Amino acid sequence: MPVLALVSAVFVVAFEQIVQWRYGATGIVGLLLLTIGIKAKSPSVSSAGAVLLALLVAGPAL
Repeated sequence: MPVLALVSAVFVVAFEQIVQWRYGATGIVGLLLLTIGIKAKSPSVSSAGAVLLALLVAGPAL
């Protein structure tokens, strides 16, 4: 079981680094809002994070 926790922690850190490299600080804020909203079971906070990430991803197409 500790191996699974280690692998998941490495995956999360790597994913956060990729988001920060690609989308900057705003991407990290969106990911943080989404994560906090899911953990706290707050639809409004998770929706705000999801919308922020969607705007960052769709920004060049707009």
